[in-house]
Amino acid sequence: MKTDAHGSLKIYASTTDKIGTKLLYEHIVYLAKEKGICGVTVFRGVMGYGLSSRHISSSKFWELTDKLPVVIEIVDTQDKLEEFYQIIEPGLSGIAKGCMVTLQPVTVRLLRSGKGSG
Repeated sequence: MKTDAHGSLKIYASTTDKIGTKLLYEHIVYLAKEKGICGVTVFRGVMGYGLSSRHISSSKFWELTDKLPVVIEIVDTQDKLEEFYQIIEPGLSGIAKGCMVTLQPVTVRLLRSGKGSG
């Protein structure tokens, strides 16, 4: 049984990062859906910093903060992820505060489509 090599493309950024007028994570999710990517999940961190950060961003129950770390994880075949990265790379390169992108192989144990809800 032949299986395509799968991967996980992760984008580490901030909840306040934008591409044009859209929030980065929303732009990536909608574009991935449009391009037929298998799946995307956005994780918001409770604490973190990046290479250009002057301060550590954190979320505490008594504070309201807009700027928190975010990880956008995209899973599909390695080939589709490489193609998708080529599409988003120019926008990511223009983010003022920068970001980090990683691509790792993953072993998919189960990939089952359920009944769609929309």
